[in-house]
Amino acid sequence: MDFHFTPAQETFRQELRTWLAANVPHNNGPLRHLQPQASAADLTFLKDWQRTVYEGGWAGISWPKEYGGRGASLIERMIFDEEMAHHKAPGLLNVLGLEIVGPTIIVYGTEEQKKKHLAAILSGADIWSQGYSEPNSGSDLGSLQTRAVDQGDYFLVNGQKVWTSLARYANWCLLLVRTDPDAPKHQGLSALLVDMKSPGITIEPLRTMTGESEFNEVFFENVQVPKANILGEVNQGWKVIITSLMFERQGLGFYFTFAQKRTYEDLRTWLCDFGSASGRTDRRLRQKMAQAYIDCEVLKLNNYRALTRLLRGNPAGPEGSIAKLHWAETNQRMQDLAVEMQGTAGQLYDEAEAEHYWQYGFLRARANTIEGGTSEILRNIIAERVLQLPKGR
Repeated sequence: MDFHFTPAQETFRQELRTWLAANVPHNNGPLRHLQPQASAADLTFLKDWQRTVYEGGWAGISWPKEYGGRGASLIERMIFDEEMAHHKAPGLLNVLGLEIVGPTIIVYGTEEQKKKHLAAILSGADIWSQGYSEPNSGSDLGSLQTRAVDQGDYFLVNGQKVWTSLARYANWCLLLVRTDPDAPKHQGLSALLVDMKSPGITIEPLRTMTGESEFNEVFFENVQVPKANILGEVNQGWKVIITSLMFERQGLGFYFTFAQKRTYEDLRTWLCDFGSASGRTDRRLRQKMAQAYIDCEVLKLNNYRALTRLLRGNPAGPEGSIAKLHWAETNQRMQDLAVEMQGTAGQLYDEAEAEHYWQYGFLRARANTIEGGTSEILRNIIAERVLQLPKGR
């Protein structure tokens, strides 16, 4: 692969750098950089930031121009993620809408659905969640039991979802339901676009060990969803959701790459500025820092390889699982190292104190190997669908 950028791509990078230098909020705390917080002030901060990005013409830059995007190439999308991480720009609150729901609506949505939802996703006016996992249907998503019964003009939905990210902030949900209970488990499923303000929806936040409620339980009791809100065809929801998962792993791959490098740079800066002299010369810690750097570079090169495949006209495929698996386990090791470097002080955590950036990251990283596909499932996907190894017994 040619690692040099064209003059047009370098112009794009410089334009983006100039805009970020002028617009990234100076009061962007480290916790805001990592995850949306529960407070109303932080939610307003993140919504305002996405509106700023949208009005600057940088939201959904790889979306087609006819749907409000910039029509940028995948390489420019990669540059965007790199520069966002380099400038420590806050994450975009509506990441699920931008990276997963919006692109899936572009593929499967009706013109009415596109007109209604896409611009609102870009601006952050509508925040989206995904209603996939259930208490007994996590990795085995095809076994889900949330039912949608045809009632003529609408579906009547009953069931429960769990680990629904951002549900308490979202006003829309991409919901996977069972519309044919007699069909095999990966058939008879449908995807619905559900207004979260519909009567019969109850959201119960799940408080995690970081102190946040990023994940939620969502209960549906006789919720009426108009037929116009089905995404794709009835009983073809598995195809829709697989497409959304491919977008998830493709779209977040570059973000993972450069966010990981940013984490490494922050860790190195902390060690140089605050670490003890003995810590900076400790051979064991220096070796772990060297390994962290190597992991970041390997992640970057693997994503470059995936980008090359896409640029050659191949669709996003199971190779996207490699980046997610690598990032999740590398980030956990790096967060472990950060807390280890702090010695006994690493055991102290006050979520209100910005300097406890690493303690927050250490706790939050426990979810990395579960969310977006567990490491065990991803290894099976890589073994069977990428390496073409026989299925285990």
